[in-house]
Amino acid sequence: GFNKKRRDMLGLNRIRSCGSPAGLPSRSPSCQNPAASSRIYCACLLLLLLLTPRADSSWWYIGALGARVICNNIPGLVNKQRQLCQSHPDIMQAIGEGTKEWIRECQHQFRHHRWNCSTVDRDHTVFGRILLRSSREAAFVYAISSAGVVYALTRACSQGDLKTCNCDPHKRGRASDERGEFDWGGCSDNIDYGIKFAKAFIDAEEMTVRDARALMNLHNNRCGRTAVKRFMKLECKCHGVSGSCTLRTCWMAMSDFRKTGDYLRRKYNGAIEVTMNQDGTGFAVANKAFRKATKNDLVYFENSPDYCLQDKSAGSLGTAGRVCNKTSRGTDGCEVMCCGRGYDTTRVKQITKCECKFRWCCAVECKDCEEAVDIHTCKSPKRAEWLDQT
Repeated sequence: GFNKKRRDMLGLNRIRSCGSPAGLPSRSPSCQNPAASSRIYCACLLLLLLLTPRADSSWWYIGALGARVICNNIPGLVNKQRQLCQSHPDIMQAIGEGTKEWIRECQHQFRHHRWNCSTVDRDHTVFGRILLRSSREAAFVYAISSAGVVYALTRACSQGDLKTCNCDPHKRGRASDERGEFDWGGCSDNIDYGIKFAKAFIDAEEMTVRDARALMNLHNNRCGRTAVKRFMKLECKCHGVSGSCTLRTCWMAMSDFRKTGDYLRRKYNGAIEVTMNQDGTGFAVANKAFRKATKNDLVYFENSPDYCLQDKSAGSLGTAGRVCNKTSRGTDGCEVMCCGRGYDTTRVKQITKCECKFRWCCAVECKDCEEAVDIHTCKSPKRAEWLDQT
C-alpha cells in the first residue's frame, strides 16, 4: 500500500555491495562478473522494494488536523515521534499552525514555477508521490518544513504558549555591539529550544533507517533549522532624555519567515547533486566539475521531472490550466509554463478601487471601477501525449 512507499534507490548503503550502477563501489568478488553482478543487483532491488519504509514525512499531516491533534490518528509516526506527540500536546498544536505557515511560504516561493508546491487534499503525505523522488524539490520541502517547525516553536515559546519553554534564559546582564553597551531585557526568542525540539521530533523518522535518502533528509533538515537562526536580529529600545539613547535595552528576535523562505529558495537554485561516498556515511559530488556540498547547501540525488504533464505515478499535476504571463520570458511566462503547448486567453471583468480621495478626518474614499483584463491559461496536452504519462 501507499503507506509502505519505497525509499529512493540511488546510492543506498544497503546495495553498496551489489554492483549498483549508482556509482557505489562494489566489495563483492562476484561483481567482477557482469552477469553475476546484474543478477545480484536485481535481487537486491527486489529485496529493497519489499523491505524499505516509505519516504514521506507523515508529521506534516499535523497541520491538516488543526486543534484535533490526536497522536494515534497520525499515520506513519515512528515511536519516538508518537511519544513526543503524546507528551507535548501544546507543542503539537504549535507545529500544526507552523505547518500551514511553511506550506504557504513554499507555495509563495514557487508560485511562478511549473512545480508550485501543490498539496493533495485528504492525503496524509500532504504532497502526494512527488517527494518520493530524491529531487531538489524534495530537498527544499524538507528544509523549509524543518525551518517552519523551528520558527513556530520559537514564537510559541516567546508568547508563553508552551509549558516547557519561555524566553531565552541566557540573555541576561550586559553586553555590547558596535554602538556600545546595552542591557539584555525584554523577551529574547529562544531559538535554541526551537532547534533542539525540531531536531528531536523531525529527525526521529530518519534515524530509524540509515540509507541514502535518510542521510539526504537529515542534511536538508539541518540546513532548514540553521537558516532560521541565521536571520536572528538585535532589537533595542532607547532610554534617556528626549530619546537620546544613552541607555539601551535589547533582545534577540527572529526576522520575518519570508527571509528564511527567500534564503532557502536561493539554496534550492544552487542545490548540489550528490552520490553516497564509499563508506556510506556522507556525500560525494556527482559531477566532479562542481564544488563539494557544504553543510549549508541543499543536496539531492535525482534530477527533477519537467512537471509539464500530469503523471500519477510520479505525482506530477502538470501545468494545464495554470495562469501564465504572456509578456514574461521567465518561468512564469506562457512559453515556459505551458511547455510549448500554447495558451488560452479569457477576458474577464475585474473591480478595482479608483479615483481615491482623502476625507478629513481620517478616511480614504474610493470608487469601484470595472475594467476588462485578459487571463492566459496553459492549454491541456493532446490526449495521446497525456495518456503516455498516466
